[in-house]
This record gives sequence, C-alpha cells and structure tokens, in this order.
Amino acid sequence: MSEANYKQPGDIIDWTPTAAASAGEVLHLPDGRAAVATTDIAAGVLGSVQVCGIATVLKTASMVMLKGTKVYWDSSASTASILFGANTADFFLGTVDTTAASAATTVDVILNVKPCYTLALEDGFTAVPIPAITANPKGMMFAHGNGVSMVFDTAAEAEKFDALSTRGIAVGTPCIVHALVNIVENGDDVAFDFNVGLANATHATDADTITESLFAHIDGASLNIMAESDDGTTEVASTDTTVDAVVGTPFLVQWDLTDYSDIQMYIDGVAVLTASVFKLNLATGPLKLLAHMEKTANDSPGSFTVMDLGLTTFDV
Repeated sequence: MSEANYKQPGDIIDWTPTAAASAGEVLHLPDGRAAVATTDIAAGVLGSVQVCGIATVLKTASMVMLKGTKVYWDSSASTASILFGANTADFFLGTVDTTAASAATTVDVILNVKPCYTLALEDGFTAVPIPAITANPKGMMFAHGNGVSMVFDTAAEAEKFDALSTRGIAVGTPCIVHALVNIVENGDDVAFDFNVGLANATHATDADTITESLFAHIDGASLNIMAESDDGTTEVASTDTTVDAVVGTPFLVQWDLTDYSDIQMYIDGVAVLTASVFKLNLATGPLKLLAHMEKTANDSPGSFTVMDLGLTTFDV
C-alpha cells in the first residue's frame, strides 16, 4: 500500500455505536470530539456522524450565550452550557456562532472549534511581582495555558502578583472579554484584593488607582463578586453584582464592549447590574488584559487561578 490513501473529507465520519443513537443526538466520540448523529444508527451498525460545521442544539434555560464563547455539552440535562459542570460526562462541544438570548431555547454552535481570541494571556504578558521577602517565602505565581495562578503566603508583608497582556486593543474596538476564575483560597482580610479584566496599565500596590480599567473584583473576607470601571473621566465605584463566588467552583465573567459607553456584564451567562453604566468610551488606551492580586502588610493568605483570560474582536 502507498504511504497514505485519502478516505473521506472528515466533516462527516463513519462511526459504529455500542448503543443505538437517534438522529440529532449529541455524542461523545472516543477521540474526545463531539458529534451529532445524522440519522438513526442501530447498535453495532456502521453509521455516520457530523463532527464539523454549525449545529443548532438545545441550550440551558436562562443562560445568555455570547458569540465566541466556549460551550460544553451537559449530558445529564441534554443541553449546551457555557459552564463545565461536575458531571463527568460533560465534554467540550464547540464555540457559540451567534449570540443566544436568555429566553432562547437553542444556540448555534461551531462544532469542536475553540474560540479564536484576538488577544489572550497566552500570547505573552508582563509581570512585576512583589513577593514577600521573609526567609523561605512561599508566595508564587505561574502561567499555564491561557491562564495564571497567584498564591500569597502568610507573611505579614505587602505582596503583589500581576499579569498584564503584552498586546492591547484600541478604545472603541468592539469585543467580548472572557475571564474564567477559580478561587482556591480567598484572602481572610480586607487588606487583600483581586481584580481581573481590562486596564491600560498595572500598578505596584493598588489596582484601584489604575487610571483606565474594567474589573471584576473580590475583596478579602468576602466572596461578593464586585464590578467597577474607570475611563479616566467617569469612575463607576465598586458595586456588588449580588452574585457570590464559591471557593473551588470556577465562575465565568464576560463583558460585551459593543458599546463602550454602556458596557454589559455577565456572570455565568446571566446579565448583572444592568442599571449600572460601566464605560470606557473616554479612555485613551490601549486596553490590555490584566489579572492583579495584592495585599498590604497583612498576613492574609490567598490563592486565585485565572483559568482563561482572552477577548474576541469583531465587526459589528
């Protein structure tokens, strides 16, 4: 035989299920990919499944799915979700093609395709860490994939870890920002602060003094997810979204910057603070991705993982 023989295009592939599959059923293939059965397939009988292209699938109720968002298949509910749940049968499905509103019952998903971030932490970032200087300090920061983990030790000293993306975008560029965060251990004192989102710079001690920013914010000794913005002219003070984080459970924060004078914010697919007007329209930029964790001279610990931080730009 020759070194290779062309078999098939690959958007539809042959597959033999161990259990019968119905037309339109979402399947998880042995190679890890999602698939949709194109016809009924009997158990043990060779059939065909779709693994590429756009599929309209059932979605989780009351969840906004913004275009460019990763989605997973919730096997227990037989719906698409932007959250990877505790169900071990959940698996990556694809990327949202067209924004689906909260009331929508279906969403169009580009099968097995991950988002094409215009700007992502994994493209490179600048860090100016300020660790404790005690003997054998245990604070640390390390990058992984498109994320970063930051850990404070219990030294009663000021500490700061940050990751500011090397590249930025011009103010007014329509985009959606995605930040997936997991609190491993929250700070136990208000001297501790964590911020993630967009900013024109970082800061050695206090992210709140950055002149241009759009943040989700966590204070030590509280799991309230706060939100704030500052475009250098108008500052929207840190405001409680009324959504609380849960230690050990990742939460997804998204901002829709289609309109820089009225930025919309979502947590786990639910719009928050819709009456508040977060804005960056008077900023000068460029705006960069930023994860920033700080504490003053306090023995508060803290461990946060930004699992995914990126943004997608688009033509309106």
